[in-house]
Amino acid sequence: MFEQAIISIQEVFRNANRNLELTILDQEIRLQNGEITLQVSGSIQEDIAQKMKPELVGLIRKFTGATSFTISVVQQEEQVDDRGKLYTSTDKFKFLREKHPALMDLQRKFDLDVDF
Repeated sequence: MFEQAIISIQEVFRNANRNLELTILDQEIRLQNGEITLQVSGSIQEDIAQKMKPELVGLIRKFTGATSFTISVVQQEEQVDDRGKLYTSTDKFKFLREKHPALMDLQRKFDLDVDF
């Protein structure tokens, strides 16, 4: 029932062209023991989520009929990429070669040079 309500709530925000709120609603939403947890990624999204909470409470009540629940906002930690940035052509090619091993065969077959 809650999942259907979220889809209806997303439609309300979509019709109002409120894309910032939609990005928050498109992320993972957890429901556990009457507590709805919105996952945000950054302080800007956290501010937007805090501002939309009263309207969200009203919409959830409207679509589900639930009366006793709480909404909390949790900021996700950003995933750190251990590989670093790909600055040079060689770095980019090595990354793509790991992802697609067939590139090694193409490089050998056509005698390609990635340093230009």
